[in-house]
Amino acid sequence: MRTLVVTGGIGSGKSTVCRYLASKGIPVYDSDSRARRLYDDAGMVGRIESALGCSISDTNGRVDRKELASVIFSDPEKLSVLESIVHPAVREDFLKWRSSFQEGSVPFVVMESAIILEKPLFRDIADKVLLVDAPVQTRLQRACMRDGVSPERIRERMAGQKLLNDISSGKTRAEVDFIIENVADRARLERCVDDVYFSMCRPV
Repeated sequence: MRTLVVTGGIGSGKSTVCRYLASKGIPVYDSDSRARRLYDDAGMVGRIESALGCSISDTNGRVDRKELASVIFSDPEKLSVLESIVHPAVREDFLKWRSSFQEGSVPFVVMESAIILEKPLFRDIADKVLLVDAPVQTRLQRACMRDGVSPERIRERMAGQKLLNDISSGKTRAEVDFIIENVADRARLERCVDDVYFSMCRPV
């Protein structure tokens, strides 16, 4: 099954692109929401606690996300340990999800992922990669309006996406197959996505 990975930084519009593709009948795997679901698995909680050497579960035995965030926020080593557990689990979950679609039932599937450009573990999943991009300031303003939080809060979240920020700022080039500069209106965005859609639908 051909796979298009859609990536982009906070406020870029990658989720909007994925929703539009879903409206055209393309199955979309949302890595963030699926990862949150994996955090509710008791086995996963136990593995994370054992690896981090501390308790991060709530009274229901699920991951207490605020507690987990406080543990890894200022400790890059613990963040790396967490990723070494969660990322392979997400990869396996995606492959199982993708295998549930019979060849020919849909033209391709989508994985929405903000980390594919930085994590080699996921690169071989993609047949093609689409980057949805916009200037950093534009992304910041969009995210503030969308989430109703201060620019400082968004900047804190954006700090964890250095490569995507560098791409948006023109400091480095993106190694991707398609780029959509999401700087105009919704109609133009959808036309750009349509171009990618038809490209993915063409016979290999």
